[in-house]
Amino acid sequence: MENILIVEDSETTRSFIRAVIEEIKDFNIIEAASGFEALKILPQEKFNLIITDINMPDINGLELIRFVKTNPLYKDIPLIIVTTERGEEDRKKGMSLGASAYITKPFKADELKEAIKKVLNI
Repeated sequence: MENILIVEDSETTRSFIRAVIEEIKDFNIIEAASGFEALKILPQEKFNLIITDINMPDINGLELIRFVKTNPLYKDIPLIIVTTERGEEDRKKGMSLGASAYITKPFKADELKEAIKKVLNI
């Protein structure tokens, strides 16, 4: 079974993202409420996708992406950013760090579904 890690400090947003993912396919979904928590979870599973917010306590999403993409164990895991940061500079930075998609909140379920399907080729 494919594993997806959701990294988002808002429980409501995590639940929404989980519901969207569950509509696509039966994935094993693991949630982290912060970047630091995600770093503790990463070595425990092989992840097929990480969906992360940018603005979080402790380690933010951009720092998490930088860590993932520069680590030989995780560099091939695709990442989708889901954030309130709407600026073009933020989008460019996220994509240049290695994100596969950049979705701004609020977003529609279909927008996230399409990004997940495209990234995972399903």
